[in-house]
Amino acid sequence: MKVSYRTYNLPFRHPFTISKGTKTHQPSLVVELEHRGVTGYGEAPAIAYYNIPVEKMIEDLERKQLMVEKFAFTEPERYWHYLHHLFPQNNFLVCALDIATWDLWGKLYRQPLYQLWKLDAEKAPLTDYTIGIDTIDKMVEKMKEKPWPIYKIKLGTPEDIAIVTALRKHTDATLRIDANAGWTVEEALEKIPQLATLGVEFIEQPLAKDNWEGMKILFEKSPLPLIADEACVVQGDVEKCYQHFHGINIKLTKCSGITPARFMIEKARSLGMKVMVGSMNESTIGTAAIAHLGPLLDYVDMDGPLLLKEDIATGLDFKAGKAIFSGKPGLGVEFTDVYEKSESL
Repeated sequence: MKVSYRTYNLPFRHPFTISKGTKTHQPSLVVELEHRGVTGYGEAPAIAYYNIPVEKMIEDLERKQLMVEKFAFTEPERYWHYLHHLFPQNNFLVCALDIATWDLWGKLYRQPLYQLWKLDAEKAPLTDYTIGIDTIDKMVEKMKEKPWPIYKIKLGTPEDIAIVTALRKHTDATLRIDANAGWTVEEALEKIPQLATLGVEFIEQPLAKDNWEGMKILFEKSPLPLIADEACVVQGDVEKCYQHFHGINIKLTKCSGITPARFMIEKARSLGMKVMVGSMNESTIGTAAIAHLGPLLDYVDMDGPLLLKEDIATGLDFKAGKAIFSGKPGLGVEFTDVYEKSESL
């Protein structure tokens, strides 16, 4: 195989604020794997609080380029295991390569991934649309700007209840709350019942990722389902979340790709837990990887392309929360003409 990469710094439509901070652009690495005249694409966005910038992904990829390329490729799962051991400290890079491998695999077999996995795309849940933290008036304005059936509301401020109360006055849409580990146990016990009365569907990661004792308390007392995000990163975390959360939110970039995500979904189902796959503000390339998993999920958050002012690919659209696939093999995406430059290794 031959590997190359492209780097981007994609601007958001609005500054994107969560309890951990604000960003105006999303740095991202896109890798290309060429095999037998066919090219697969994969993406990994860089997230500051995980300390894996694009530069680190490139450094690791360049350092082990020959080993990435020399592997005798036969199928994606086997290649993921090889990559996982090759880059044990860089799940983000492994994710980009794993997604590219699956895209390549689908193209070699001339099928979209969901068809390759024998899934019915019509059974996929609708995606939410995220409203980042801002002034109450600005959050209402953002919601009105994008009429949508489901909103994810970022919280973790002293104004949390006032924010959701104001938003609820302007919509009957489903509301989901993501605190991004921004609450204490006491705050959560106070806020969650109030949010339940406002028609919220579930709460995502209310407490710090390592506050297992606190989550046990919330699990027993919360009137709303609790979904793990920061507390569920890799396959081994799924069982730890059992009886502390009602479900898990899998991030492809954090867990290292489609391959481990499918195992995490299977494990969560065996434990009777709800399953969500979430966005890390990927472009259409990374978002398409999430979309093909859609029929396996209860909830999905794949609004990255909707939040970005500029995208780098086409092939996945949305209509009232529903993903519309191109029907082309693999991920089904193609680069736009604006972004042609490729930095080859």
